[in-house]
Amino acid sequence: MDTQKLKQEAHDLDVTVWVGKSGVESVVDELDDQLSTRELVKVKFLRAARAGSSTEEKAADLADRVGAELIETRGHTAVLYR
Repeated sequence: MDTQKLKQEAHDLDVTVWVGKSGVESVVDELDDQLSTRELVKVKFLRAARAGSSTEEKAADLADRVGAELIETRGHTAVLYR
């Protein structure tokens, strides 16, 4: 797996999962479903979801929960790969 190549692919992806005030738990099933049909998914962490922790921490937690790899975070958006 070439991380640089995955980052380039992810660049043109639209965000398909939004994490809001309900937190990471509320999107685990949806993200898992999306990762079963495509290898890259872009996730946006809204302000309410980030209370008290960084986007990187939230994204790493989410990646662990769905058995995915965190490719990158940029701003409040993360790219996960499986």
